[in-house]
Amino acid sequence: MTPFEPPGDRQIFTQSFTPVDADIDVNGHVNNVVYLRWMQDIAISHWVSRAPAEEQAKWAWVALRHEIDYRRALLPGEEALARTWVGTRRGPRFDRFVRIDGPDGEMCSQTRSEWVLIDAVTRRPARVPDWMETMFA
Repeated sequence: MTPFEPPGDRQIFTQSFTPVDADIDVNGHVNNVVYLRWMQDIAISHWVSRAPAEEQAKWAWVALRHEIDYRRALLPGEEALARTWVGTRRGPRFDRFVRIDGPDGEMCSQTRSEWVLIDAVTRRPARVPDWMETMFA
């Protein structure tokens, strides 16, 4: 597995996560499901930080698919740094990439997810507008 690195033409959004006791599994490290929750949290935070409130009221994102690779266990007390960016839009879809690194800079997990834009009222897919792609570029 080759670690994801963001392309130079994409905006990168970062967020830190520190596991709490409930995030640690019987193996003594962050549970795999927690990485997925963090991936969703950073995706939502990225959207909320960039999109104007009036646009957030019009649109929603729904995850269609997640592919996640695990490489290094994140241990109790270790702060993780997550980075996310989006790929190229395809109609109503964007691929989103998230890489979570430990405090040593080593990759703990990486995720490629497919998200679809939906109209908040009709709940139907909608083509990603040009301004959204520009907002994430």
